[in-house]
Amino acid sequence: MAPAAAIPPPSDLPGLKARFATLAAAEGFDAFGVADPDAAPDAGPRLAAWIAARRHGEMEWMADTEDRRAHPRALWPDIRALIMLGFNYGPDEDPRAVLAARTKGAISVYARGEDYHDLIKAKLKRLARALLAAAGAGDVKVFVDTAPLMEKPLAMAAGLGWQGKHTNLVSRARGSWLFLGAIATTLPLPPDAPAADHCGACRACLDACPTRAFPAPYQIDARRCVSYLTIEHKGPIPRDLRPLMGNRIYGCDDCLAACPWNKFAQEGREMRLAARAENRAPDLSDLARLDEAGFRARFAKSPIKRTGRARMVRNVLIAMGNSGEPGFAAEAEARLVDEDPLVRGAAVWAVSRLVPAPAFAALAARHVGAETDPDVAEEWRVAGVQAAA
Repeated sequence: MAPAAAIPPPSDLPGLKARFATLAAAEGFDAFGVADPDAAPDAGPRLAAWIAARRHGEMEWMADTEDRRAHPRALWPDIRALIMLGFNYGPDEDPRAVLAARTKGAISVYARGEDYHDLIKAKLKRLARALLAAAGAGDVKVFVDTAPLMEKPLAMAAGLGWQGKHTNLVSRARGSWLFLGAIATTLPLPPDAPAADHCGACRACLDACPTRAFPAPYQIDARRCVSYLTIEHKGPIPRDLRPLMGNRIYGCDDCLAACPWNKFAQEGREMRLAARAENRAPDLSDLARLDEAGFRARFAKSPIKRTGRARMVRNVLIAMGNSGEPGFAAEAEARLVDEDPLVRGAAVWAVSRLVPAPAFAALAARHVGAETDPDVAEEWRVAGVQAAA
């Protein structure tokens, strides 16, 4: 956005900040705070150590943008303050309840409605314009989870909450369910006091993780995280982690939902972010049958669309293999000839867990000779050895 004329005198800035907080609340934001750009000095070194340990997995964009992520001014040298905003998306039910339904898929709360990126970015742009109009000066940039900005430590610095032992932000007022957005500005707005850590001796989030993705409190290894595996990971899911995923087909809320601070959480008010009926506990068979056109239609306006059909069906087949439901065998077998090798490989694993060993051997005899993808061929080999054991 184009800069206006002069920056208001310091005496006017607290009043401008207060007026802007009121505007943010009217726009639907539930948390508001201002951070100094220098308020999270440890964030860059922690990020560097995390990337050096390869705990970012295949998310090479994290490494590619490391220098810009290390400090807000590396992203925008003129920045004087960061307005951090939180938008509540609290669920109307315990998202872990679906984990007991073996024929259904578990989708993370944040992805059950419309894509939050689009909704919140539009709100931030309106607020940014209002800020410039009220100030009569300055410049702004808005960020929603897509730019190399370290929102969580900055939100902690702005007083919105603290990064819990699961590395996500926790609010004393809202629990675990806050989308974060940021408005960077050249206006030197007065900063808020940082939030204190209130985790204490609790380790509920760490113990809740199905794949033990936390090597230590306040540390996460994305390579073991179900959210990473089901969304960001492009290839076959590591075999040792597949049985631990259960029926989680897109993301995972276990560590968030386990936090005791959720006793203060409230249901989200934005209807566009509310769970669509078809995303609360979708039938695995219906999802396994999706072709490309069906996937795009089914997840239009959803963040799930970014993952693509192949990864979603891969996840669904893993859930089928974990279900113990022989009735899924036919659906999994149908995917053995899918055009995408990622789907075929997951289908091999699912079928190997759903049919008796002789039946699996017969399927292998029919399909292995025609398989040209080395990863899928390896799935057949490993599954055959395990079935024969």
